Amino acid sequence: MMRAVKWLRMLAASSAVAGVIAVGLLHAGGASSAAGDLAATVDPAVVDIRTNLAYQGAAAAGTGIVISPNGLVLTNNHVIRGATTIRVTDVGNGRTYKGTVLGYDVAHDVALVQLSGASGLTTATIGATPKVGDGVTAFGNAGGAGGTPSSASGSVTGLGRSITASDGENSERLTGLIEINAALQPGDSGGPLVDTSGRVIGMDTAASAGFTFQVQTSTKAYAIPIAHALAIAKNIEAKQATATTHIGATAMMGVGVAYSNDFGFGGAFDAGTTSGATITGVLAGSPAARAGLQQGDMITSVDGRSITSSTTLTSVLLKHAPGTTISLKWVDGLGASHTGTLKLVSGPPQ
Repeated sequence: MMRAVKWLRMLAASSAVAGVIAVGLLHAGGASSAAGDLAATVDPAVVDIRTNLAYQGAAAAGTGIVISPNGLVLTNNHVIRGATTIRVTDVGNGRTYKGTVLGYDVAHDVALVQLSGASGLTTATIGATPKVGDGVTAFGNAGGAGGTPSSASGSVTGLGRSITASDGENSERLTGLIEINAALQPGDSGGPLVDTSGRVIGMDTAASAGFTFQVQTSTKAYAIPIAHALAIAKNIEAKQATATTHIGATAMMGVGVAYSNDFGFGGAFDAGTTSGATITGVLAGSPAARAGLQQGDMITSVDGRSITSSTTLTSVLLKHAPGTTISLKWVDGLGASHTGTLKLVSGPPQ
């Protein structure tokens, strides 16, 4: 049996929707009186997130959880990855705001977004760590439809789970997750997982569906424990960067790189290499283009640090601010070595 674990961001390129996994139907809140009661409690603290991914020629949709009246929103890192603009609609008041990423953690899939000009928003009520067997309901922007959040009910089937989640272009290893048997859909990423009292115990993140001879046999979904996500958000709000948590604007050199089997975050293809970061594309007019980098080149060093994969390159660049000048070493498609410098510019979150 094959089991694919997918993030739950809804990705669309032009008018065609991509990256959708069939994980079962997710019905709108209110399918039962119990679901309706929960929705009345949970919905006002939910937001719909829509991002423009200009460098990819695409758009995406996800969900967020309001954690402060002045518009601090908790969501997944993969929901805002690559976003050049972010628009956030608060379900509680129906208003749409510009979203600004304050920071994000690439290893734990958590991001904190500030809504411009927001005040008096309804915030989520936080619950305790669940137990296996506890009843839960997941809320989110299923299908990127917006409006009244959808809901899916189930129970906790495991704690402390580890998965490798992917959207077909990026991949990451997540640990310590809550496993549930509720059927989630693309667009639900970043939404609240609540207990039977409507208290948030986790953040919807990924789902998997098992298939035997192309027939769906089972569904599992995963959420980040809310205490863990909030701890990262607190560090971001306090502007406390860590080895995995990036604060503020993201530096960009203007290349796409092939992501590796080490759970990298750089590009659309797995190069299967451990000797460098292979460039899959160069943005016209970018610092990389001006430095002479081309598709097929392999970056091997940044500021004297060896680059062994796309993950290493991302990690190194996230420690730099826009405007920083870095030195590079790379090997071209013919095997010739090159050195150069470039000045990083501001780019989308990674």
